[in-house]
Amino acid sequence: MRTFAGNGIGIMKFYSYYRISKPSETKVAPERVQEEYRRLRSRTFWGVCAAYAQYYVCRMALSVVKQPLIDSGTLSAAQLGLVGSAMLFAYAFGKFVNGFIADYCNIRRFMTTGLLVSALVNLLMGTLGIVQGHTGLPTMMLFIAFALLWGVNGWTQSMGAPPAVISLSRWFPLSRRGTFYSILCATPYLGKFLSFILTGFVVASLGWQYGFLFSAVGGLLGVAILLVFVSDTPESKGLPSVQELSGEETLPTDSMPTATLQRWVLRHPGIWIIALSSAFVYIAQYAVSGWGVLFLQKAKGFSLEASSQIIAISEALGIAGTVLAGWLSDTVFKGRRAAPVLLAGLVCLASLAAFLLLGGGYAANIAFVAVFSISIGVVYCIVSGLMALDIVPRKATGAALGLVGISSYVAAGIQDAVSGLLIGGPDAGGYDFTAVSVFWLASCLLAFVIPVAAWRRLKP
Repeated sequence: MRTFAGNGIGIMKFYSYYRISKPSETKVAPERVQEEYRRLRSRTFWGVCAAYAQYYVCRMALSVVKQPLIDSGTLSAAQLGLVGSAMLFAYAFGKFVNGFIADYCNIRRFMTTGLLVSALVNLLMGTLGIVQGHTGLPTMMLFIAFALLWGVNGWTQSMGAPPAVISLSRWFPLSRRGTFYSILCATPYLGKFLSFILTGFVVASLGWQYGFLFSAVGGLLGVAILLVFVSDTPESKGLPSVQELSGEETLPTDSMPTATLQRWVLRHPGIWIIALSSAFVYIAQYAVSGWGVLFLQKAKGFSLEASSQIIAISEALGIAGTVLAGWLSDTVFKGRRAAPVLLAGLVCLASLAAFLLLGGGYAANIAFVAVFSISIGVVYCIVSGLMALDIVPRKATGAALGLVGISSYVAAGIQDAVSGLLIGGPDAGGYDFTAVSVFWLASCLLAFVIPVAAWRRLKP
Protein backbone atom coordinates (compact mmCIF):
# COMPACT_ATOMS: atom_id res chain seq x y z
CA MET A 1 0.00 0.00 0.00
CA ARG A 2 2.83 2.37 0.90
CA THR A 3 4.59 1.54 -2.37
CA PHE A 4 1.41 2.25 -4.34
CA ALA A 5 0.94 5.57 -2.58
CA GLY A 6 4.58 6.47 -3.19
CA ASN A 7 4.24 5.69 -6.88
CA GLY A 8 1.10 7.77 -7.05
CA ILE A 9 2.87 10.75 -5.50
CA GLY A 10 5.74 10.33 -7.94
CA ILE A 11 3.38 10.30 -10.92
CA MET A 12 1.59 13.41 -9.63
CA LYS A 13 4.91 15.23 -9.23
CA PHE A 14 5.88 14.21 -12.75
CA TYR A 15 2.56 15.45 -14.12
CA SER A 16 2.79 18.68 -12.11
CA TYR A 17 6.30 19.36 -13.43
CA TYR A 18 5.29 19.13 -17.10
CA ARG A 19 1.76 20.57 -17.08
CA ILE A 20 1.09 24.09 -18.36
CA SER A 21 2.20 26.79 -15.94
CA LYS A 22 -0.30 28.31 -13.57
CA PRO A 23 -0.91 32.08 -13.77
CA SER A 24 1.50 34.00 -11.59
CA GLU A 25 0.06 35.53 -8.44
CA THR A 26 2.36 38.52 -8.94
CA LYS A 27 1.05 40.75 -11.73
CA VAL A 28 3.06 43.12 -13.90
CA ALA A 29 2.18 46.79 -13.34
CA PRO A 30 -0.30 48.04 -16.00
CA GLU A 31 2.10 50.68 -17.35
CA ARG A 32 4.77 48.00 -17.97
CA VAL A 33 2.55 45.28 -19.46
CA GLN A 34 3.13 46.00 -23.17
CA GLU A 35 6.87 46.48 -22.78
CA GLU A 36 7.29 43.31 -20.72
CA TYR A 37 5.05 41.32 -23.05
CA ARG A 38 7.04 42.32 -26.16
CA ARG A 39 10.33 41.55 -24.39
CA LEU A 40 9.32 38.08 -23.19
CA ARG A 41 7.57 37.24 -26.46
CA SER A 42 10.68 38.12 -28.44
CA ARG A 43 12.97 36.11 -26.12
CA THR A 44 10.63 33.12 -26.24
CA PHE A 45 10.20 33.16 -30.01
CA TRP A 46 13.89 33.49 -30.89
CA GLY A 47 14.85 31.06 -28.12
CA VAL A 48 12.45 28.45 -29.51
CA CYS A 49 13.76 29.04 -33.06
CA ALA A 50 17.41 28.68 -32.01
CA ALA A 51 16.71 25.54 -29.99
CA TYR A 52 14.60 23.97 -32.73
CA ALA A 53 17.50 24.45 -35.15
CA GLN A 54 19.64 22.42 -32.73
CA TYR A 55 17.00 19.69 -32.75
CA TYR A 56 17.82 19.29 -36.45
CA VAL A 57 21.55 19.26 -35.79
CA CYS A 58 20.89 16.22 -33.57
CA ARG A 59 18.61 14.72 -36.24
CA MET A 60 20.76 15.07 -39.37
CA ALA A 61 24.03 13.51 -38.18
CA LEU A 62 23.18 10.15 -39.75
CA SER A 63 22.64 11.76 -43.17
CA VAL A 64 26.14 13.25 -43.07
CA VAL A 65 27.93 10.05 -42.06
CA LYS A 66 26.24 7.63 -44.48
CA GLN A 67 29.02 7.56 -47.06
CA PRO A 68 31.89 6.96 -44.57
CA LEU A 69 29.85 4.20 -42.91
CA ILE A 70 29.17 2.50 -46.26
CA ASP A 71 32.67 2.90 -47.69
CA SER A 72 34.29 1.57 -44.51
CA GLY A 73 32.09 -1.51 -44.66
CA THR A 74 30.60 -0.71 -41.26
CA LEU A 75 26.97 -0.58 -42.44
CA SER A 76 25.28 -1.02 -45.83
CA ALA A 77 22.89 1.39 -47.56
CA ALA A 78 19.99 -0.96 -46.79
CA GLN A 79 20.95 -1.10 -43.10
CA LEU A 80 21.26 2.69 -42.96
CA GLY A 81 17.84 2.96 -44.58
CA LEU A 82 16.40 0.80 -41.81
CA VAL A 83 18.18 2.83 -39.12
CA GLY A 84 16.80 6.02 -40.63
CA SER A 85 13.34 4.46 -40.80
CA ALA A 86 13.50 3.54 -37.11
CA MET A 87 13.96 7.20 -36.28
CA LEU A 88 11.25 8.40 -38.65
CA PHE A 89 8.64 5.84 -37.59
CA ALA A 90 9.30 6.57 -33.92
CA TYR A 91 9.14 10.28 -34.72
CA ALA A 92 5.83 9.82 -36.54
CA PHE A 93 4.06 8.09 -33.67
CA GLY A 94 5.80 10.30 -31.14
CA LYS A 95 4.69 13.44 -32.91
CA PHE A 96 1.10 12.21 -32.90
CA VAL A 97 1.14 11.36 -29.19
CA ASN A 98 3.26 14.32 -28.11
CA GLY A 99 1.17 16.70 -30.22
CA PHE A 100 -1.87 15.86 -28.11
CA ILE A 101 0.12 15.91 -24.86
CA ALA A 102 1.87 19.22 -25.61
CA ASP A 103 -1.46 21.10 -25.67
CA TYR A 104 -1.53 20.57 -21.89
CA CYS A 105 2.19 21.07 -21.19
CA ASN A 106 4.80 23.59 -20.11
CA ILE A 107 6.47 24.12 -23.49
CA ARG A 108 9.83 25.10 -21.99
CA ARG A 109 10.22 21.95 -19.91
CA PHE A 110 8.72 19.63 -22.51
CA MET A 111 10.94 20.87 -25.33
CA THR A 112 14.06 20.90 -23.14
CA THR A 113 13.59 17.27 -22.13
CA GLY A 114 13.34 16.09 -25.73
CA LEU A 115 16.45 17.94 -26.88
CA LEU A 116 18.49 16.80 -23.86
CA VAL A 117 17.76 13.11 -24.52
CA SER A 118 18.40 13.57 -28.26
CA ALA A 119 21.83 15.04 -27.48
CA LEU A 120 22.62 12.13 -25.16
CA VAL A 121 21.66 9.63 -27.89
CA ASN A 122 24.07 11.29 -30.33
CA LEU A 123 26.76 11.24 -27.66
CA LEU A 124 26.22 7.53 -27.06
CA MET A 125 26.26 6.68 -30.79
CA GLY A 126 29.52 8.53 -31.31
CA THR A 127 31.01 6.77 -28.29
CA LEU A 128 29.86 3.39 -29.60
CA GLY A 129 31.55 4.17 -32.92
CA ILE A 130 34.85 4.91 -31.18
CA VAL A 131 34.55 1.73 -29.11
CA GLN A 132 33.81 -0.29 -32.26
CA GLY A 133 36.90 1.09 -33.95
CA HIS A 134 39.12 0.05 -31.06
CA THR A 135 37.55 -3.28 -30.09
CA GLY A 136 36.22 -4.65 -33.37
CA LEU A 137 32.62 -4.78 -32.13
CA PRO A 138 30.61 -6.88 -34.66
CA THR A 139 28.89 -4.71 -37.22
CA MET A 140 25.56 -6.49 -36.68
CA MET A 141 25.63 -5.50 -33.01
CA LEU A 142 26.43 -1.91 -34.03
CA PHE A 143 23.54 -1.97 -36.52
CA ILE A 144 21.07 -3.17 -33.87
CA ALA A 145 22.34 -0.63 -31.34
CA PHE A 146 22.13 2.19 -33.88
CA ALA A 147 18.60 1.21 -34.92
CA LEU A 148 17.41 1.16 -31.28
CA LEU A 149 19.16 4.39 -30.33
CA TRP A 150 18.09 6.23 -33.46
CA GLY A 151 14.54 5.09 -32.75
CA VAL A 152 14.80 6.64 -29.28
CA ASN A 153 16.13 9.77 -30.95
CA GLY A 154 13.06 9.80 -33.19
CA TRP A 155 10.71 9.79 -30.22
CA THR A 156 12.53 12.57 -28.40
CA GLN A 157 12.82 14.57 -31.63
CA SER A 158 9.02 14.53 -31.74
CA MET A 159 9.02 16.62 -28.56
CA GLY A 160 10.33 19.65 -30.48
CA ALA A 161 7.81 20.76 -33.11
CA PRO A 162 4.54 20.61 -31.09
CA PRO A 163 5.68 22.90 -28.24
CA ALA A 164 7.49 25.16 -30.70
CA VAL A 165 4.29 25.79 -32.67
CA ILE A 166 2.13 25.94 -29.54
CA SER A 167 4.37 28.76 -28.30
CA LEU A 168 3.07 30.81 -31.24
CA SER A 169 -0.52 30.21 -30.17
CA ARG A 170 0.27 31.25 -26.61
CA TRP A 171 2.29 34.37 -27.45
CA PHE A 172 1.02 35.67 -30.83
CA PRO A 173 -2.42 36.82 -32.00
CA LEU A 174 -4.00 35.17 -35.05
CA SER A 175 -3.27 38.22 -37.21
CA ARG A 176 0.50 37.70 -36.84
CA ARG A 177 0.71 33.93 -36.60
CA GLY A 178 1.29 33.28 -40.34
CA THR A 179 4.36 35.49 -40.55
CA PHE A 180 6.02 34.12 -37.44
CA TYR A 181 5.07 30.55 -38.30
CA SER A 182 6.92 31.01 -41.59
CA ILE A 183 10.03 32.12 -39.71
CA LEU A 184 9.75 29.16 -37.33
CA CYS A 185 9.43 26.83 -40.32
CA ALA A 186 12.77 28.17 -41.57
CA THR A 187 14.67 26.98 -38.51
CA PRO A 188 14.89 23.32 -39.65
CA TYR A 189 16.75 24.53 -42.75
CA LEU A 190 19.15 26.45 -40.52
CA GLY A 191 19.73 23.32 -38.44
CA LYS A 192 20.31 21.23 -41.57
CA PHE A 193 22.69 23.84 -42.96
CA LEU A 194 24.72 23.86 -39.75
CA SER A 195 24.73 20.07 -39.71
CA PHE A 196 25.84 19.59 -43.30
CA ILE A 197 28.52 22.30 -43.15
CA LEU A 198 29.92 21.93 -39.62
CA THR A 199 29.21 18.26 -39.01
CA GLY A 200 30.42 17.49 -42.53
CA PHE A 201 33.68 19.29 -41.79
CA VAL A 202 34.11 17.40 -38.51
CA VAL A 203 33.41 14.05 -40.19
CA ALA A 204 35.85 14.77 -43.04
CA SER A 205 38.54 15.84 -40.55
CA LEU A 206 38.13 13.38 -37.67
CA GLY A 207 35.86 10.54 -38.75
CA TRP A 208 32.16 9.68 -38.69
CA GLN A 209 32.15 8.95 -34.95
CA TYR A 210 32.92 12.59 -34.17
CA GLY A 211 30.00 13.76 -36.30
CA PHE A 212 27.66 12.32 -33.68
CA LEU A 213 29.71 13.84 -30.85
CA PHE A 214 29.60 17.27 -32.48
CA SER A 215 25.83 16.99 -32.91
CA ALA A 216 25.53 16.19 -29.20
CA VAL A 217 27.33 19.44 -28.36
CA GLY A 218 24.87 21.34 -30.55
CA GLY A 219 21.96 19.74 -28.73
CA LEU A 220 23.31 20.70 -25.32
CA LEU A 221 23.71 24.27 -26.55
CA GLY A 222 20.03 24.24 -27.52
CA VAL A 223 19.08 23.00 -24.04
CA ALA A 224 20.89 25.95 -22.49
CA ILE A 225 19.09 28.37 -24.83
CA LEU A 226 15.68 26.96 -23.87
CA LEU A 227 16.39 27.22 -20.16
CA VAL A 228 17.61 30.80 -20.38
CA PHE A 229 15.28 32.43 -22.91
CA VAL A 230 11.92 30.62 -23.18
CA SER A 231 8.80 31.32 -21.09
CA ASP A 232 5.71 29.10 -21.07
CA THR A 233 2.75 31.52 -21.16
CA PRO A 234 2.18 35.27 -20.69
CA GLU A 235 -0.02 34.47 -17.70
CA SER A 236 2.81 32.60 -15.96
CA LYS A 237 4.81 35.84 -16.07
CA GLY A 238 2.08 37.97 -14.53
CA LEU A 239 0.72 39.20 -17.87
CA PRO A 240 -2.78 39.00 -19.36
CA SER A 241 -3.51 36.35 -22.00
CA VAL A 242 -2.53 36.99 -25.62
CA GLN A 243 -6.21 37.58 -26.50
CA GLU A 244 -6.47 40.35 -23.92
CA LEU A 245 -3.10 41.85 -24.82
CA SER A 246 -3.88 42.02 -28.54
CA GLY A 247 -7.55 42.91 -28.27
CA GLU A 248 -8.39 39.76 -30.23
CA GLU A 249 -12.04 38.77 -30.35
CA THR A 250 -12.88 35.87 -28.04
CA LEU A 251 -14.13 32.84 -29.98
CA PRO A 252 -16.63 30.24 -28.72
CA THR A 253 -13.90 27.59 -28.95
CA ASP A 254 -11.71 29.50 -26.46
CA SER A 255 -13.94 28.32 -23.60
CA MET A 256 -14.38 24.74 -24.83
CA PRO A 257 -12.38 21.90 -23.21
CA THR A 258 -9.16 21.01 -25.01
CA ALA A 259 -10.17 17.34 -25.24
CA THR A 260 -13.42 18.26 -27.04
CA LEU A 261 -11.55 20.36 -29.59
CA GLN A 262 -9.01 17.60 -30.15
CA ARG A 263 -11.81 15.14 -30.96
CA TRP A 264 -13.23 17.69 -33.41
CA VAL A 265 -9.86 17.84 -35.15
CA LEU A 266 -9.85 14.06 -35.64
CA ARG A 267 -13.26 14.19 -37.33
CA HIS A 268 -12.45 17.01 -39.78
CA PRO A 269 -11.93 15.63 -43.33
CA GLY A 270 -9.75 18.58 -44.29
CA ILE A 271 -7.11 17.61 -41.72
CA TRP A 272 -6.88 14.12 -43.25
CA ILE A 273 -6.43 15.58 -46.74
CA ILE A 274 -3.67 17.82 -45.43
CA ALA A 275 -2.07 14.83 -43.68
CA LEU A 276 -1.99 12.83 -46.94
CA SER A 277 -0.58 15.78 -48.89
CA SER A 278 2.04 16.41 -46.24
CA ALA A 279 3.13 12.76 -46.45
CA PHE A 280 4.24 13.26 -50.05
CA VAL A 281 5.89 16.59 -49.20
CA TYR A 282 8.04 14.82 -46.64
CA ILE A 283 8.96 11.98 -49.00
CA ALA A 284 10.33 14.48 -51.53
CA GLN A 285 11.96 16.69 -48.91
CA TYR A 286 13.63 13.89 -46.95
CA ALA A 287 14.77 12.16 -50.12
CA VAL A 288 17.09 15.06 -50.92
CA SER A 289 18.04 15.78 -47.28
CA GLY A 290 18.67 12.16 -46.41
CA TRP A 291 20.16 10.79 -49.64
CA GLY A 292 21.34 13.88 -51.52
CA VAL A 293 24.92 13.68 -50.24
CA LEU A 294 25.23 10.02 -51.24
CA PHE A 295 23.55 10.67 -54.62
CA LEU A 296 26.02 13.44 -55.46
CA GLN A 297 28.96 11.21 -54.52
CA LYS A 298 27.90 8.02 -56.27
CA ALA A 299 25.84 9.26 -59.22
CA LYS A 300 27.78 12.44 -60.03
CA GLY A 301 31.24 11.79 -58.62
CA PHE A 302 31.52 14.65 -56.09
CA SER A 303 33.65 14.36 -52.94
CA LEU A 304 32.11 14.16 -49.46
CA GLU A 305 33.07 17.78 -48.77
CA ALA A 306 31.61 19.08 -52.05
CA SER A 307 28.45 16.98 -51.70
CA SER A 308 27.88 18.18 -48.14
CA GLN A 309 28.42 21.77 -49.21
CA ILE A 310 25.92 21.51 -52.09
CA ILE A 311 23.19 20.07 -49.89
CA ALA A 312 24.03 22.49 -47.06
CA ILE A 313 23.69 25.52 -49.34
CA SER A 314 20.37 24.23 -50.59
CA GLU A 315 19.11 23.80 -47.02
CA ALA A 316 20.18 27.34 -46.15
CA LEU A 317 18.25 28.70 -49.12
CA GLY A 318 15.21 26.70 -48.01
CA ILE A 319 14.91 29.32 -45.28
CA ALA A 320 13.93 31.80 -47.99
CA GLY A 321 11.20 29.45 -49.17
CA THR A 322 9.49 29.10 -45.83
CA VAL A 323 9.66 32.82 -45.08
CA LEU A 324 8.43 33.53 -48.60
CA ALA A 325 5.48 31.19 -48.07
CA GLY A 326 3.85 33.36 -45.41
CA TRP A 327 4.29 36.52 -47.42
CA LEU A 328 3.03 34.96 -50.65
CA SER A 329 -0.07 33.37 -49.14
CA ASP A 330 -1.01 36.26 -46.81
CA THR A 331 -0.05 39.32 -48.87
CA VAL A 332 0.13 38.42 -52.55
CA PHE A 333 -2.62 35.78 -52.70
CA LYS A 334 -4.73 37.18 -49.82
CA GLY A 335 -5.04 33.91 -47.92
CA ARG A 336 -5.66 31.72 -50.99
CA ARG A 337 -3.23 28.98 -49.97
CA ALA A 338 -3.73 26.79 -53.07
CA ALA A 339 -2.30 29.34 -55.53
CA PRO A 340 1.24 29.56 -54.09
CA VAL A 341 1.25 25.78 -53.53
CA LEU A 342 0.54 25.16 -57.23
CA LEU A 343 3.11 27.71 -58.39
CA ALA A 344 5.84 26.50 -56.04
CA GLY A 345 4.97 22.85 -56.68
CA LEU A 346 5.56 23.12 -60.42
CA VAL A 347 8.93 24.82 -59.85
CA CYS A 348 9.80 22.19 -57.23
CA LEU A 349 9.06 19.31 -59.60
CA ALA A 350 11.10 20.84 -62.44
CA SER A 351 14.14 21.55 -60.24
CA LEU A 352 14.10 18.07 -58.68
CA ALA A 353 13.95 16.51 -62.14
CA ALA A 354 16.94 18.61 -63.22
CA PHE A 355 18.91 17.54 -60.13
CA LEU A 356 18.18 13.85 -60.63
CA LEU A 357 18.30 13.56 -64.42
CA LEU A 358 20.87 16.12 -65.58
CA GLY A 359 24.61 16.18 -64.98
CA GLY A 360 26.29 19.52 -64.37
CA GLY A 361 29.13 20.70 -62.21
CA TYR A 362 29.32 22.14 -58.73
CA ALA A 363 27.55 25.43 -59.51
CA ALA A 364 24.80 23.81 -61.59
CA ASN A 365 23.92 21.32 -58.87
CA ILE A 366 23.86 24.07 -56.27
CA ALA A 367 21.36 25.87 -58.52
CA PHE A 368 19.21 22.74 -58.93
CA VAL A 369 18.93 21.95 -55.25
CA ALA A 370 18.69 25.62 -54.23
CA VAL A 371 15.61 26.15 -56.41
CA PHE A 372 14.22 22.84 -55.14
CA SER A 373 14.71 23.83 -51.50
CA ILE A 374 13.16 27.28 -51.93
CA SER A 375 10.11 25.89 -53.70
CA ILE A 376 9.65 22.82 -51.46
CA GLY A 377 9.99 25.22 -48.52
CA VAL A 378 6.92 27.10 -49.74
CA VAL A 379 4.94 23.88 -50.23
CA TYR A 380 6.09 22.49 -46.87
CA CYS A 381 5.23 25.61 -44.89
CA ILE A 382 1.75 25.99 -46.37
CA VAL A 383 0.65 22.37 -46.79
CA SER A 384 2.22 20.88 -43.66
CA GLY A 385 1.50 23.86 -41.41
CA LEU A 386 -0.54 26.89 -42.38
CA MET A 387 -3.40 24.94 -44.00
CA ALA A 388 -3.84 22.94 -40.79
CA LEU A 389 -3.57 26.01 -38.56
CA ASP A 390 -6.21 27.78 -40.66
CA ILE A 391 -8.70 25.04 -39.82
CA VAL A 392 -8.20 24.24 -36.14
CA PRO A 393 -8.96 26.18 -32.94
CA ARG A 394 -6.03 27.63 -30.99
CA LYS A 395 -6.27 25.13 -28.13
CA ALA A 396 -6.05 22.12 -30.48
CA THR A 397 -2.95 23.22 -32.39
CA GLY A 398 -0.84 20.36 -31.06
CA ALA A 399 -3.45 17.75 -31.97
CA ALA A 400 -3.64 18.95 -35.57
CA LEU A 401 0.14 18.96 -35.90
CA GLY A 402 0.29 15.52 -34.32
CA LEU A 403 -2.10 14.06 -36.89
CA VAL A 404 -0.31 15.71 -39.81
CA GLY A 405 3.03 14.73 -38.28
CA ILE A 406 2.31 11.01 -37.96
CA SER A 407 1.28 10.83 -41.61
CA SER A 408 4.30 12.86 -42.72
CA TYR A 409 6.92 10.91 -40.84
CA VAL A 410 5.48 7.46 -41.47
CA ALA A 411 5.78 8.37 -45.15
CA ALA A 412 9.30 9.71 -44.61
CA GLY A 413 10.24 6.50 -42.81
CA ILE A 414 8.87 4.35 -45.63
CA GLN A 415 10.82 6.54 -48.05
CA ASP A 416 14.07 5.97 -46.17
CA ALA A 417 13.68 2.19 -46.17
CA VAL A 418 12.45 1.96 -49.77
CA SER A 419 15.12 4.36 -51.03
CA GLY A 420 17.88 2.38 -49.34
CA LEU A 421 16.67 -0.83 -50.97
CA LEU A 422 16.24 0.74 -54.42
CA ILE A 423 19.63 2.45 -54.38
CA GLY A 424 21.54 -0.72 -53.55
CA GLY A 425 25.29 -0.44 -52.93
CA PRO A 426 28.49 -2.52 -53.09
CA ASP A 427 26.76 -5.53 -51.52
CA ALA A 428 23.93 -5.32 -54.08
CA GLY A 429 26.10 -5.11 -57.19
CA GLY A 430 26.44 -1.34 -57.29
CA TYR A 431 24.47 1.87 -56.88
CA ASP A 432 21.44 2.51 -59.11
CA PHE A 433 19.37 5.69 -58.72
CA THR A 434 16.97 5.14 -61.66
CA ALA A 435 14.02 3.57 -59.84
CA VAL A 436 14.41 5.74 -56.76
CA SER A 437 14.37 8.89 -58.91
CA VAL A 438 10.95 7.91 -60.30
CA PHE A 439 9.73 7.32 -56.74
CA TRP A 440 10.94 10.72 -55.57
CA LEU A 441 9.53 12.61 -58.58
CA ALA A 442 6.10 10.97 -58.30
CA SER A 443 5.94 11.91 -54.62
CA CYS A 444 6.89 15.51 -55.43
CA LEU A 445 4.05 15.70 -57.97
CA LEU A 446 1.42 14.36 -55.54
CA ALA A 447 2.65 16.71 -52.80
CA PHE A 448 1.09 19.72 -54.50
CA VAL A 449 -1.60 18.18 -56.75
CA ILE A 450 -3.62 16.72 -53.85
CA PRO A 451 -4.06 19.92 -51.78
CA VAL A 452 -4.74 22.04 -54.89
CA ALA A 453 -7.40 19.60 -56.14
CA ALA A 454 -9.02 19.39 -52.70
CA TRP A 455 -8.71 23.08 -51.78
CA ARG A 456 -12.46 23.69 -51.40
CA ARG A 457 -12.66 21.04 -48.69
CA LEU A 458 -9.89 22.62 -46.61
CA LYS A 459 -12.18 24.96 -44.70
CA PRO A 460 -12.75 25.43 -40.94
